[in-house]
Amino acid sequence: MVFKDVINGEMFLSRSCAHSKETVTWEDGKQYPLYLLGISSSSHPFYTGKQTFVDTAGRVDKYQQRLAKTEAAKASAAAKPSKRRK
Repeated sequence: MVFKDVINGEMFLSRSCAHSKETVTWEDGKQYPLYLLGISSSSHPFYTGKQTFVDTAGRVDKYQQRLAKTEAAKASAAAKPSKRRK
């Protein structure tokens, strides 16, 4: 069976018991069943080294800014005299 990575188009031949209706002609001239892969080691970020890192420090900073803003709003609301009737 030939496995084809749909992200980068790379194909490799391997044994498998998976079923497929599609076929492809391999380099040796024989027809093999074709199985399409969504991702493989040739396109996965962990194996290619093209991994994107999440900016956790930026997310923490944004959270701390929102928290400080909320605390300031609570403090200013508590400092204002209430207009309730007694």
